[in-house]
Amino acid sequence: MSLRRLVIPVVAAALLVSGAAAFGGTTRYAPLDRPGPPLSVSAASLRAALHCHGDLAGRRTPVLLVPGTTLDPEDNFGWNYERAFTAQHRPWCAITLPDHALGDIQRAGEYVVYAIRTMSRRAERRIDILGYSQGGMVPRWALRFWPDTRRDVDDLVGIDPSNHGTLDATALCRLECPAAFWQQASTAKFIAALNSRAETFRGISYTVIYSRADEVVVPNLDASGSSSLHTGKGRIRNVAVQEICPADVSDHLAMGSYDPVAYALAVDALDHAGPADPARIGTSVCTQPFQPGVDPAQFPANYLRYIGAVGANTAATRELPAEPPLAPYVFQ
Repeated sequence: MSLRRLVIPVVAAALLVSGAAAFGGTTRYAPLDRPGPPLSVSAASLRAALHCHGDLAGRRTPVLLVPGTTLDPEDNFGWNYERAFTAQHRPWCAITLPDHALGDIQRAGEYVVYAIRTMSRRAERRIDILGYSQGGMVPRWALRFWPDTRRDVDDLVGIDPSNHGTLDATALCRLECPAAFWQQASTAKFIAALNSRAETFRGISYTVIYSRADEVVVPNLDASGSSSLHTGKGRIRNVAVQEICPADVSDHLAMGSYDPVAYALAVDALDHAGPADPARIGTSVCTQPFQPGVDPAQFPANYLRYIGAVGANTAATRELPAEPPLAPYVFQ
């Protein structure tokens, strides 16, 4: 099996989901302001999945790091963003999603709900979220179906997020795939529910950072692509790294681990009111080989471990014959 086959977090065209509430052929999704359901994951599991560093109640806004599909926080962020944020004395927490973020994303969403509530309570303020790939998308599931979390989030920064799934799906999973692959197909019922009624919410700044060279979340050639957001009352900025550095050829894996342009945009969003502004990013970033936090001497070993985790976790995950059913709370 090729590495590309292991890496790409997408799936074949989604099948009909049992339990969908359809009326006259139109699915009726839950109202935007309906309170979310109780969390079904045990409190012990939720607590064990959240790891924090630094003073959450200090002067700097804490950041929740959410990993991409096939990855745990150490694989995704331990050798780049966590190191950079620690050096900056920026408090952060990282959430480990179940099954290396390959399981049902609806369940993963509960972990994010818990992390948002817990961090905001400890910090006594709103928090920021930085996620890669699925990690940039799954917080939107929490915000969509648990509306109390919206008051606890200031910025949501997604790096190559799979907000609208991917067209790679049909060719990659014709028979069986992990749950999260099914749910990230562009035609998945999960994706339709995620984007139902509104993509963004008032009071939250959304920064979507994507690469036109992304071969996993596709299409992403411009702001009409998969990652970008457009609807709702949130403040939105969709920006390609090529808008700053036209020669940037970072692929999906590079964007989530060492690309200095993606990092510069993410930190710009975290450090300013509102979304990132490309005008604040100097072109000198285009000459940097790595983002802050990455040790050049250790890069080869760290990157090989990163890629290895993608393959090993995918190969070890149980595959399903179809997309998991949508939870009852998704519908009216």
